[in-house]
Amino acid sequence: MMKPTNWPRFSTLSPESSAIATAQAFIDAFNSQDHEQLARTLNYPHTRLALGHFRTFDSAQESVAASTAAEPRLADEDWHHSVIAEIESVHVGADKVHLAMTVERCHENGMVYNTFDTLWIATFDQNHWGIKFRSSFLR
Repeated sequence: MMKPTNWPRFSTLSPESSAIATAQAFIDAFNSQDHEQLARTLNYPHTRLALGHFRTFDSAQESVAASTAAEPRLADEDWHHSVIAEIESVHVGADKVHLAMTVERCHENGMVYNTFDTLWIATFDQNHWGIKFRSSFLR
């Protein structure tokens, strides 16, 4: 997988590879709690369906505010990092890829304390691969 520092070059990859690299860049930014980099891995408006509710972020600023606000909840979980345990491209088009993933949340010692399935849609919009939609079974 590519690291976030290589992220702007993803458009030179195949759609499937670009989508997977974008998902990994999201996880890398999430793990480092780099909210601005995390926001750059998304396409806007960005929608998330979790815990039975849709939430749409119209801008990177909204995404940064939301991910910053989530830090205390992650600390309460004793979260240290997340891992994409499994990833599969379910549908692949020239400008859209559906990714079925299993994500694990881990404590600092590496112990997995939460595993959940999630469906992400990556899109190529304005010469940028980004995650447009996320639907997670996070509990």
